[in-house]
Amino acid sequence: MTLKLLIAEDSQDVAEVVAFGARMTWPGCVVTVAPSGREALELFDKMQPDLVMLDVTMPPPDGFEVCRRIREQSQSPILMLTVRDSTLDKVRALDLGADDYLTKPFDHLELLARLRALVRRTNTLYARQGQSFVSGDLSLNYKMREVRLGDGVVPLTSTEYRLLEELVRHAGRVLPHQLLLERVWGPEYVGDNQYIKVFIRRLRQKLGDDPEHPRYIQTEWGIGYRFVGNR
Repeated sequence: MTLKLLIAEDSQDVAEVVAFGARMTWPGCVVTVAPSGREALELFDKMQPDLVMLDVTMPPPDGFEVCRRIREQSQSPILMLTVRDSTLDKVRALDLGADDYLTKPFDHLELLARLRALVRRTNTLYARQGQSFVSGDLSLNYKMREVRLGDGVVPLTSTEYRLLEELVRHAGRVLPHQLLLERVWGPEYVGDNQYIKVFIRRLRQKLGDDPEHPRYIQTEWGIGYRFVGNR
């Protein structure tokens, strides 16, 4: 299947470098560039890309708003670029639904490595025994990569799904932060606990799970997280 990449970036030089790297990484990759938030949203609707790279500071609407609107209709992986290095901006990007972020100026090889990691997380399927998991009204279909809560489907991004699947496949066992980072994001992310905190919070919100009285995900302070539901 041909990969479709949408680059929302008002710097032509940056967009061209990323596009070149993407075509070298995925021969035949279809790359579309949007120099503004408005065009990014229009092109997203037309092409339905498999991967999105958003610059936060492009002409309006900015990357944060574009990310929010995309997440209202799609779970396509999103990587955000920002010139800001504040923790609040990074958390905001992840809270709005971004799967990853990178601060400018960045190393182009690192950017491509992160894009490859997003594609890998989206495409990789666990080849383990068992087709499903059920805990109360929560169920996971591993083959379909579908999560249901009661009669409804829970819309999860590829990263959210992989994090939840890793937890439920080891239900009852505490998984340390670093182990989750390595298994879900990759070894290059070990040490950045911000990802874990934000994505666990997003999972809890979507599952309606109260961290004070967890039905599904329990925090082991200073260690990691445990899925506490029963099979």
